[in-house]
Amino acid sequence: MRFWLRKGVDGFRVDVIWHLIKDAEFRDNPPNPDYREGRPPHEKILPLHSTDQAEVHEVIAEMRRVVDEFDSRVLIGEIYLPLERLVAYYGKDLTGAHLPFNFALLSAPWNARSIEKIIFEYESVLPAGAWPNWVLGNHDRPRVASRVGRAQARVAAMLLLTLRGTPTLYYGDEIGMHQMAIAPEQVRDPFEKNVPGIGVGRDGCRTPMQWDATRYAGFSTSTPWLPLADDFRNENVANLGAGAASILSLYKALIGLRKKLPQLVSGNYVPIAADGDLLLYRRQSEGKAITIALNLGAEPVSIASDAADLSGEILLSTFLDREGERIQGAVDLRGDEGVIIG
Repeated sequence: MRFWLRKGVDGFRVDVIWHLIKDAEFRDNPPNPDYREGRPPHEKILPLHSTDQAEVHEVIAEMRRVVDEFDSRVLIGEIYLPLERLVAYYGKDLTGAHLPFNFALLSAPWNARSIEKIIFEYESVLPAGAWPNWVLGNHDRPRVASRVGRAQARVAAMLLLTLRGTPTLYYGDEIGMHQMAIAPEQVRDPFEKNVPGIGVGRDGCRTPMQWDATRYAGFSTSTPWLPLADDFRNENVANLGAGAASILSLYKALIGLRKKLPQLVSGNYVPIAADGDLLLYRRQSEGKAITIALNLGAEPVSIASDAADLSGEILLSTFLDREGERIQGAVDLRGDEGVIIG
């Protein structure tokens, strides 16, 4: 680790960090009573003695001490565990990973009440002083644009970049890349090769980044390892970067607001009661607040401004067409629209 830190790396993202230590007595894992034939063989057992061992936190603390020998570096851990067990990886007195990856949104039902519940539960179990983080897409799960739909992918972007903590973007999500269907002869993922046809392949979210409309999308000068999406000639960085209302322009606008508004970086998360497809919350610090209203449904909704204590103007809409609009009496959201009000 010190070798790379001296080279100037910003830190480490440690793969499956909760697997680092196995049971000292090498006891067998118990059988999984819910295993179904046809599923991957490793699911036949419950990883009671091979993951999430108490001693793993000693190893992570040692790694953290090494990272802390250098200025402004970060230790990130990949961890798929329930939230109450995940947060233990911040370590005693926050001496563990700076950011134990929070993957709750990757498998969340895409509706307002489910997401509201996840945010509440995560905020509730975070250790005092721990810095939260959120992940919307990664190399193991289907693309967000395919999970929630292209329209809601813009709402998901606003959610990710307005929640408290560090947002993690997966390459290509900022241009709305979708999950690719991979033909059997194109499969590269060993997981899919070992147990084909049951939906465990991860190649579909790992296709080449779509930079431009040239032959291999600007990713390479020869045939890439995985196929390109059929729409890469239109859905690419060069095209979308020039589009004033594109999803790439939305991501840039959201990042710009985070840099401009301290509430979006250090402000508290304050939920606001809402019903149906509407998710409402406030980010506030030092007496200043902004409100985020997200319509996770396809039908329009209206919010009485006095009921939600809304005031000011729309700073940003996911459609990028309402900046500066004053709030008067109510806030009307179109289907699949999110707004930031300040």
